[in-house]
Amino acid sequence: MKMSRRIENLPPFLFVGINKKIAQKRAKGEEVVSFAVGDPDIPTPNHIIERLCQAAKDPANHRYPETEGLPELRQAIAEWYKKRFGVSLDADKEVLPLIGSKEGIYHITFCFIDYRDIALIPDPAYPVYSVSTMLASGSAHYLPLTEENGFLPDLDAVPAHVLQKAKLLWLNYPNNPTTAVADLDFFNRAAEFASHNGLAVCHDGPYSEVAFDGYQPASFMQADGAKEIGVEFNSLSKIYNMTGWRIGMVVGNAAMIDALKRLKSNLDSGIPQAIQYAAIEALSGPQDCIQEHNAVYQRRRDLVIEVLNNMGLKAQTPKATLYIWAKVPQSYTSVDFAADLLERVGVVVTPGTGYGKHGEGYIRLSLTVPDAALVRGLSQLANWRDSRRKLRPGIDFT
Repeated sequence: MKMSRRIENLPPFLFVGINKKIAQKRAKGEEVVSFAVGDPDIPTPNHIIERLCQAAKDPANHRYPETEGLPELRQAIAEWYKKRFGVSLDADKEVLPLIGSKEGIYHITFCFIDYRDIALIPDPAYPVYSVSTMLASGSAHYLPLTEENGFLPDLDAVPAHVLQKAKLLWLNYPNNPTTAVADLDFFNRAAEFASHNGLAVCHDGPYSEVAFDGYQPASFMQADGAKEIGVEFNSLSKIYNMTGWRIGMVVGNAAMIDALKRLKSNLDSGIPQAIQYAAIEALSGPQDCIQEHNAVYQRRRDLVIEVLNNMGLKAQTPKATLYIWAKVPQSYTSVDFAADLLERVGVVVTPGTGYGKHGEGYIRLSLTVPDAALVRGLSQLANWRDSRRKLRPGIDFT
């Protein structure tokens, strides 16, 4: 038996390897606290669960759902966008529910990328952008996100010969993993750049509601001409702590939405309708839970930043997302430092290179750690400097 080359060349998803290392340490009876995966630990709000349970008892929801989702869900998504961003959407043509935004992000690549076509992809970035491009037999041209440019891509630096073959531009703000944010001025410039160069824009915005200190992220759909050249992905996973229910959405350009819908109709059988009714309740019901959740994450953010600063690690206080993006000490690579933290103090972080070569020099920590584990993990992190000094006295690790 011989697998296809695309499978042979496909690396495991980033967190598969991380989870394996955690399991190995715990199997030895060692205490491990993981700051690696951005999976909200706060439960889905009760009113959403109650609607899910109610819908699950209705036999009408036990049958195959439609690919395009319930009309009521598409309308709820459109109304949510109107209320939150002031963006008007045609619920029938410009909205498509997804089995979690990840599957839509993966599948839309196949709507645009053919053999040797190019996708413009930020670096560092969520790995699915580049993996889907590779599986579609395309090529990635990486746009470096650096601290010097505010972790925004320099679109004007893309070479002309690359633009001739480029078909897709990926953006993601608030950004994972760097936690950077983008304002409407940047989105306007990106939309103009895409229109001028014949590119489709895919903006991944699952952290639009995970924001702190009164900050409210913008939507790419608010940009001038956004619906003429692009779509935006979002997810109920991070907004309403619904990661396990696998439901998200994509909105925007009608032709792009139709292409993705046609592809999906041949590949999946839609979202279970009971979950769709839960999503309608989430989008249309009380929204107090968002601020309540954000207050928890903001408190955790401040605690993590304080410990990292005391360790001598440089980390900017993020305005949004569930993460902290911190520089590793000099003389360490991202992987070496992550390994050192796991080995010495039993703390798991994600090395920045897991998101691309320009993630070198950084680690990512997630704020989705239950409070008790967070306190233990931060206590263990605080011991790292002492453990190193005992090994190599006199060395300054700042």
